[in-house]
Amino acid sequence: MFRVNKRVLQAASGVVASPLDAITTHPTKKQEILNMLKNHQPVKPLTKDQRAYFNRVIRVDQAGELGANYIYAGQFFILANKYPHLKLVLQHMWDQEIHHHSTFNKLQLKHGVRPSMITPIWTLGAFAMGAGTAFISPQAAMACTEAVETVIGGHYNDQLRVLNNFFKDKELIKGEGNYEINEIIETIKQFRDDELEHLDTAIKYDSKQAVPYMILTETIKMICRVAIFAAERV
Repeated sequence: MFRVNKRVLQAASGVVASPLDAITTHPTKKQEILNMLKNHQPVKPLTKDQRAYFNRVIRVDQAGELGANYIYAGQFFILANKYPHLKLVLQHMWDQEIHHHSTFNKLQLKHGVRPSMITPIWTLGAFAMGAGTAFISPQAAMACTEAVETVIGGHYNDQLRVLNNFFKDKELIKGEGNYEINEIIETIKQFRDDELEHLDTAIKYDSKQAVPYMILTETIKMICRVAIFAAERV
């Protein structure tokens, strides 16, 4: 029996094989990556060290947003009724922190990250800080916000530098990469911008008129840095 070449038959019948057939049958690397991203699948598994840092980011940020949530709760509890002009301002910032905290709670559950073991201390200490500074004066409460958001904004920027420089796979198509990393980067960017908005709001509402301004802000900044260091590790 004679063997007839497939290309000969196609030519005889007027059918020409499309060069796209091979691409359809065997997707390119770029298409494979796009399909994986579409299905929210990791394009490249994280290394052990990358996973450890990724988990640490979620753990400390969840704890930090929990603390921010309770700081604003304490401020609102003291100031909302006594200073009606601040009620909507405080509520707006508090609502954003509730959203931040809820988002990191979901990420924590999604990726199986254990919470920080000092969470109860965060809760009590944060509420006391918010209520205590608000009890001193509205300006002192805003100075507290200014100090906290200054530290948190810098903290988020530090995380973004690490995630962008050491986690994004440069061999993948531009603008893409591991879905988990892209998701956390975009989340942190948005929350960083929200925190800096709170910083601007605090200054607008006379944070720098607090007495004693320097003692309050520098003490709170130190407390925040120690809390971040502890939550990353415990």
